Amino acid sequence: MADDNTTEMGATEFIKQLKKTFESLPYEIPIFLFTKQNADDIFSTSSRQMIRAFRELTDKIPFREYSLDSEEARKWNVNRAPTLLIAPEKYNIRWLGAPMGEEGRTLLETILLVGMGRSNLNEQAVKVLKKIDSPRQIRVFVSPSCPYCPQEAVNAVKTAIELPEFVSVELVDIQCNPDLAEKYSAQSVPQAYANDILIGRGARSEELFSLSLQKLEPATLFIPDNDAELVETDLLIVGGGPAGLSAGIYAQRSGLNAVVVEKGALGGQVATTPVVENYPGFTQVGGKTLVDIMVSHALEYVPIFQGEEVISIEKGSPMIIKTSRRIFHAKSVLIATGAQHRLLNTPGEKRLSGSGVSYCATCDGPLFSNKSVIIVGGGNSAVTEALHLKNMGVNVTLVHRRDALRAQEYLEKIFKDSGIAVMWNTEVKEIRGNKKVESVLLENNKTGKIQELAIDGVFVSIGYEPSVSVAEKIGVALTDDGYIRHDGNHRTNVPGIYSAGDVEGGYKQIVTATGQGAAAALAIFEDMIHPYWLETEKTV
Repeated sequence: MADDNTTEMGATEFIKQLKKTFESLPYEIPIFLFTKQNADDIFSTSSRQMIRAFRELTDKIPFREYSLDSEEARKWNVNRAPTLLIAPEKYNIRWLGAPMGEEGRTLLETILLVGMGRSNLNEQAVKVLKKIDSPRQIRVFVSPSCPYCPQEAVNAVKTAIELPEFVSVELVDIQCNPDLAEKYSAQSVPQAYANDILIGRGARSEELFSLSLQKLEPATLFIPDNDAELVETDLLIVGGGPAGLSAGIYAQRSGLNAVVVEKGALGGQVATTPVVENYPGFTQVGGKTLVDIMVSHALEYVPIFQGEEVISIEKGSPMIIKTSRRIFHAKSVLIATGAQHRLLNTPGEKRLSGSGVSYCATCDGPLFSNKSVIIVGGGNSAVTEALHLKNMGVNVTLVHRRDALRAQEYLEKIFKDSGIAVMWNTEVKEIRGNKKVESVLLENNKTGKIQELAIDGVFVSIGYEPSVSVAEKIGVALTDDGYIRHDGNHRTNVPGIYSAGDVEGGYKQIVTATGQGAAAALAIFEDMIHPYWLETEKTV
């Protein structure tokens, strides 16, 4: 772990580079802040502080603050406070709330894009947007604690810069504007609407966002044009979690050219883990902080292609991998796609997902402050998230199908001392509600007693299922439990295809995943020197 001097030097270098970047911007970035008269609430104060911090680095951010009852507020049709307007004479980009926490990243990127006067969207996304010929009013719901939100929010900002004549954007902080979140049943973040139509939940690639915006409906798959860019590499790593990032570092250090492709947010499950305990070098560390350290380290060695989904893998020499943005030629592929949240598969769950049903307390917990929720599960994750929700002021009850927790001993003790209520031997049979969660139907699996409990939200934390869709497409064999079958060198049954991390099963620990990623990279290096499949063919 870096010492304080190293950390300070890194921060100084970052500020130096940021100042240099601001100096190169060709355009000013005027920002208007609208507040209630004499406002000193946390949101207005935080907005002023954030803008002041950026203005200390450059003179290219003219700033004005106006009252909500001013003529300027009427001119720009501002009726909520605080509201930020960014370059309103040129673009229609506004922020309802304050850019705190993770949202500070969104504000910085927005300022830089506006200052450059270009969207920086990739070619495929721009092609889709050119088909739009009528207005699109985008509203993206975000939260300061959500590491996925900046990706979706910046997607919206980029479209507003690319098509200022058609696209307007409102970024809505659900903590500052709970009534708007309630109105749209946006009880998970990020959620994006266009012309009051839901066009997507979760962080997505630029192409998927653009396609959803163009079609005014959620898009789940983007097929790129045939003229996609070609990238040649020795090893393509699918997945940007701990296993994939570690593999990238060790592959590159071994002398292999490697790339990491990740369709979502980097870090996988770790990015939304409130607190990581006892990762070597850290007694305690925030999950997102740990991810940032890992990503920064990996970027020193390996290119990362974030926001790209692997569409197909064609076996051969080289293998041809088609993503949502380009084509890769690779000699080997490492599948480190991790695992995804396991569903309850109970009536109402999918229908109300994002409208009170959540799988991320870090992302969605702030919306349920002073409300009542249940968290379903009894392992480390469920206990950790229950404690996290309680600390955010949520009235939380743990619902567990067994009569004892499956969490580690020290977590159980903290949980017991917290006073969080528990319903033992209880299972969720149905989640009820019209547009949002209103109640749950619970059954005691010992007595058979059924009861309906009025509730505002359901947080599901019952473990994970391996993400094996990429593996299945190419014929990789799976175990009876659905994990990738592999040998001691992380080889699968398909020559040149390897696996590492949670997708292999075993211990679901960050340190295990990083170790597997490193081991797989070293094995791949050895196999490239002495291809085991060729030796097998000779023997036969």
